[in-house]
Amino acid sequence: MRRAYRAMSLLLLAFSVQAPIAAARDALRVCADPNNMPFSHKDETGLENKLAKVWAEKLGVPLEYTWFPQRLGFLRNTLNAPAGDRPGYKCDVVMGVATGGGGLLTTKPYYRSTYALVYVRGRGLDDVTSGEQFAALSDERKQKLKIGIFAPTPAAEWLAGHGMTNQTVAHPVMSGDPAAYPGQLIEQDLIGKQVDAVVIWGPIAGYYAHQSHDVELVVIPLVSEPPQVQFDFGIAVGVRFSDQDGKKELQGLIDQTRGDIDRLLAEYHFPLVQASAPAEATEPPH
Repeated sequence: MRRAYRAMSLLLLAFSVQAPIAAARDALRVCADPNNMPFSHKDETGLENKLAKVWAEKLGVPLEYTWFPQRLGFLRNTLNAPAGDRPGYKCDVVMGVATGGGGLLTTKPYYRSTYALVYVRGRGLDDVTSGEQFAALSDERKQKLKIGIFAPTPAAEWLAGHGMTNQTVAHPVMSGDPAAYPGQLIEQDLIGKQVDAVVIWGPIAGYYAHQSHDVELVVIPLVSEPPQVQFDFGIAVGVRFSDQDGKKELQGLIDQTRGDIDRLLAEYHFPLVQASAPAEATEPPH
């Protein structure tokens, strides 16, 4: 009788410990930028939006968003902001962050990409097929170039290291304009002939190259040049440091939906690479 009572007590104890965890995930609440294609958008057409939908369906819970531009104050106004109308926080998951990214507990990366050089075919750079060739252009050719980048990023370090600081047309990573989006560097500056090439985070390059129909864009994934420049980064899912259970659950979802992840990466034309460095860098890509 005592054994039966003890066994039942253990079962009840296990249920009482697990139940609050299950109840806490009554929705998959995602913190996201409303205008950051190809990653996220308020119309939910970004890769991260579609992946979040897959995970919400896997969990059997609704998908909810807290929208805020990814700039200073993003985590303060989303992941770390009290919900107000219910217990907990406004949102619990940041879908795409560099592994080990500042202010977040991250899963293992679910993909790894790299920065890329992009130019329009037929405008004078068709002989360039690698980053090494671009860096080795003659001084005469380099001096005629305008190269669009976001700064501070590895792109600025790389161009400076190869004598092209004066050719750099830099844009701030964080814009105060809510209508600004990273693809403008390709859609407006490059295609619009304001610059001759851009160096940008590869997923942005791959996506917008396949959105363009008027011109052909050449996308050249760049190889890191350690220890000075790291171009490749692993991209993971981030949660609050206190949310160890959430991290474990999300890692399980990544492992279970590997096929969906690979399909989406191919659909959005993200260039994928192997790690170039033993330790993960924490600088977020752009």
